[in-house]
Amino acid sequence: MTRSLPEWIGSSPDAAVPPRVRLRVFLAHDGCCQCGCGRRIRTGEQWECDDRIALINGGERRESNLQPVLIEHHRNKTRQDVAEKSKTYRVRAKHFGIRRPKRQWGYGRNDPFRKKVTGEVVRR
Repeated sequence: MTRSLPEWIGSSPDAAVPPRVRLRVFLAHDGCCQCGCGRRIRTGEQWECDDRIALINGGERRESNLQPVLIEHHRNKTRQDVAEKSKTYRVRAKHFGIRRPKRQWGYGRNDPFRKKVTGEVVRR
C-alpha cells in the first residue's frame, strides 16, 4: 500500500516543475505521449510537462493539469493554444465593442469622405 502524496501546486505560473513531480506525471500516464498519438516515450527521448489547459487559457500550474508530451508535439500544441486564445480575444473584443472591424474609408455612402475618379479625396 502506497501513501498518498499531496498534489503539487506551483507558487506562480512560471514555477518550474520539480523532477519528483515530473516522474509522478510520467508514471501516472504510463509513459505515453498525451498529444493524441499515444506513443510510448522511450528512454533518452526528450519530453516536457505540458499543461492540459494552457495557462493563457485559464489553466493552473498544478500536478493534475500536467501531462507528458514529446517536445516536437509540444510545439504544435502550444501553437494551437495561442491560436485558441487569439480567437477568443477577438470574439470577446468584438462582442464588447472594443475593436471595430477594419474597413476602408471613402467607399460607403455614409462615409464623410469620398474618392473622385482622379484619386483625389474630398469631403462629401
